[in-house]
Amino acid sequence: MPQSFTPVASVPVDPRTARVHEEGWQSWSPSGSYALDDTPYRPTNTNWATVCYRPGHAVPPAAFQGEGLLALDPGDGSPVRLWAAADPRHQVPSIRLTVRDGRAEITADGPVTESAHPGPDGVQGALAAWADGLGLAAPRPAPTVWCSWYEYFTAVTEDDIHENLRAMDTLDLPVDVVQIDDGYQSALGDWLTLSGRFRSRAALADAIRARGRRAGIWTAPFLVAPDSELARRHPDWLVRDLDGAPLHAGHNWDHDLYTLDITHPEAGACLTEVFTTLRAEGYDYFKTDFLYAGALDGVRHSGADALTAYRAGVDLIRAAIGADAYLLGCGAPVLPSLGLFDAMRVSPDTAPHRRPEADDYSQPGQDAAEFTGTGRQWQHGRLWTNDPDCLMARPTVETRERWAAHVESTGGLMASSDRLLSLDTWGVATTRRLLSPGASA
Repeated sequence: MPQSFTPVASVPVDPRTARVHEEGWQSWSPSGSYALDDTPYRPTNTNWATVCYRPGHAVPPAAFQGEGLLALDPGDGSPVRLWAAADPRHQVPSIRLTVRDGRAEITADGPVTESAHPGPDGVQGALAAWADGLGLAAPRPAPTVWCSWYEYFTAVTEDDIHENLRAMDTLDLPVDVVQIDDGYQSALGDWLTLSGRFRSRAALADAIRARGRRAGIWTAPFLVAPDSELARRHPDWLVRDLDGAPLHAGHNWDHDLYTLDITHPEAGACLTEVFTTLRAEGYDYFKTDFLYAGALDGVRHSGADALTAYRAGVDLIRAAIGADAYLLGCGAPVLPSLGLFDAMRVSPDTAPHRRPEADDYSQPGQDAAEFTGTGRQWQHGRLWTNDPDCLMARPTVETRERWAAHVESTGGLMASSDRLLSLDTWGVATTRRLLSPGASA
């Protein structure tokens, strides 16, 4: 249904120097500060609107919009003003800013709070002060990680993991966690069924632990592929649209995506079994990805609203893996995830290449990851440990020096994602330095 916005505030601004911060909906949504004459990033097609933005919350031309959080530096020396969701875990209004006759007009489609933040640190300082006021516990120290994704993508094999596990010893790299990414499973949703490139998850976890490292694994727990066994055998476990069809959660991997309805008792039990099994096999670091799907509006078995179902789904995962396991969120709605994760991806995916086209933010690339990763630096150490995405230091990575500098500057979760034997002298030295104790603070 159409959004209904009501006036919240009217603030005089200096159009030449004012800045506005838009907080995006989820990990991959653009977030950062703009001048009033800038054109903010917007989705370039309907699929990106679902996968990387907030569906149903489009922004009209000549307007700025934050999802549950928007900050304004008026540019005239007056304090930064900040508007935030009154109950950010459960209700996230869109907060909109338009400029008319030298004034910023603020409207919202739900309850918000307003605060003023004087001081020298501008918008980032105001956002940090708001985060401090939430009273969340400080995140525990993050482990260092090697991740298979940015070298092997979905073609990863069990032998690739073993090769890099040996290379960590050969190159003396301080890797705490060896994380298997997408490609080990037969299909999205069939997490316990292996692809033909893997022989045994449990034996692989044993091999990782035998070398003194921790075993980590990737899932997209709320996604289901149409050709999966889960979708074929249990169509009633899927979230539905208003017409009764499986809710469309976007398109990726060359097929449409469906959403698991964790409020269906059997579907929830299945997801619990997935994570208790992985934990029993020796995995204690979990990267949970594409989490936006669990917060899409749709018809669920219990009748729960999307955000209640989303938080219940993450709680289910945490209960299954235990409080001592490390939980990383990615592609996750930001404010509804407060208090749920140890670490959170705070940018879209990087890539081995730069992608400077300003109108195509949603495509993976270093520029987009830097923009939002920098814009969300205020979250680090307050909401969770920020994950800026993986270091790639092999010679074939474009502008690898600049990307490494960005990853290092965040002080967040440090993860390498190269075939380690492909690293040259600079790549080995940089990877070793960023993974060493003290690089993440």
